[in-house]
Amino acid sequence: MAPNATGDRVDVVICGAGPVGLTAAALLAARGVGVVVLEQRGGTSDEPKAISIDDEALRVYQQAGVVDRVLPVIVPGTGTRYHGRDGQVLFHARGPRPFRLAHPFKNPFAQPDLERALAAAVAAAPTADLRFDTRVTGFDQHPDRVTVHARTGTAPVAIDAAYVLGCDGGRSATRLLQGVGMTGRSHDEVWLVVDTLDDPHTERFAMHHGDPDRPHVIVPGLGGRCRYEFRLFDGEGTPDREPPFDLIRRLLSGYRVITEDQVERAVNYRFNAVVADEWMIGRSFLLGDAAHMMPPFAGQGLNSGIRDAANLTWKIADVLAGRLDAGVLSSYHSERGPHALATVRLSERLGRVVMTTSRRVAARRDAVVARAVATDEGRAHLEEMRYRPALHYTDGLVVPGDRPETVGVPVGQPLVFDTGTHRVRRLDDALGTGWAVLGVGTAEADWAAVEPVVRGLGAVAVRVVLGDDMPRTGHRVLIDVDGALVRELADHAGRFALLRPDRVVAAAWPAGSSAETCARVLSWTPASNPTSPERVLNHG
Repeated sequence: MAPNATGDRVDVVICGAGPVGLTAAALLAARGVGVVVLEQRGGTSDEPKAISIDDEALRVYQQAGVVDRVLPVIVPGTGTRYHGRDGQVLFHARGPRPFRLAHPFKNPFAQPDLERALAAAVAAAPTADLRFDTRVTGFDQHPDRVTVHARTGTAPVAIDAAYVLGCDGGRSATRLLQGVGMTGRSHDEVWLVVDTLDDPHTERFAMHHGDPDRPHVIVPGLGGRCRYEFRLFDGEGTPDREPPFDLIRRLLSGYRVITEDQVERAVNYRFNAVVADEWMIGRSFLLGDAAHMMPPFAGQGLNSGIRDAANLTWKIADVLAGRLDAGVLSSYHSERGPHALATVRLSERLGRVVMTTSRRVAARRDAVVARAVATDEGRAHLEEMRYRPALHYTDGLVVPGDRPETVGVPVGQPLVFDTGTHRVRRLDDALGTGWAVLGVGTAEADWAAVEPVVRGLGAVAVRVVLGDDMPRTGHRVLIDVDGALVRELADHAGRFALLRPDRVVAAAWPAGSSAETCARVLSWTPASNPTSPERVLNHG
């Protein structure tokens, strides 16, 4: 149900119009879900906080239909270059196989630019309502809805929603007003963050300088913007004090001459490494900084929040549409929680090692890295960033089957020839935004046993050709054009693969196991719970 004239009843209320909230709104609106976004500020933020989005995030924006609005505000980045204690280059982390997800790997941007682009997209969506100057004040949980209380100026507002998404940052009202705590710690170290204008840096990569005398980070941006982050020491600043310009000028002097009007933003702050104790409170959910906060050294703070939105929104849309049972929404925390926690821990480890202030630790670090990059395996581990937590769901909406290593992982986005349109397209564009059943070199007769899942989930059914033949079939066919589709789906040759809307493999099986696998998948649908309250609230 789309927002109505009084705004008192809607599918989803999103608290917070930062990048994660706007991303979630764009994803829901792309699936026709009615959404109201409530933001206490008078408009989008003018503070350049987050500065890097990766190829996974850009793929999410592609799926939301807004990537063409986002690409103009990014620098197509090439990863991160790590420097040792004496300024020497240790290695350049460019990520795994280039362009596997069809987008540049790590991309600097300015958060105000991204928020404006996303807000414009959400405001233009027919099922979305973006409301600024509206402060959330409370929640009433009911069996079939949540009542969200808010104030626009002095006027009270009450909205009934099937679900609420708390995307309202580290001081989340959605979390605090519902009594959810966070586990972890705040770090004692103070860092100075300076966003500058008219900067001479033109690199398309971030630079992490592991100088123990002054650890620092440099991230060039678009149009002469540049972010500098410097570790501060005793007496140089505290989070409750504005950094003096003389300190900024001194710390930047090794890289540039700067004037006060070229400082866009400067702040001292401490990092948090905390995770919410609960991510699902009744019918409300926590996303982004409301659910987890981490040091910035892995560049994954915002990207983790975008992963949250990508994981949750299609599930809510399918529950509201009657394709999935409401019980599947508990998989949000079981799938995203372990990966987010692992990413928080990685960010802490990188801070301790890369940004150490111990010359002994720095010397040992540089020696270990030098030995590693001297070997093919060690160089690949560092340059391809294999130390990052792998996205592999083993619990949730997955059926591990006979080859569990091939399930719960995302597929890439190669080019394919699509016989449905007779065009060469990216995989996501060919498959659309819903479920997909791929028959990878399977026989035409094998499809009859898979039809219950195709019908039950409203899935796209396609045959995938990895070789040089062209099957005679009534199905759409996707054909490899450059070897990339073969690489992505080689493990599924002769088998079926069920892809979720977020392009994670939900199940993979040989044709002989179709009946058993389909039964397990269909247990996720409302047929297993015909009194699902969503069917009453939204379709009754």
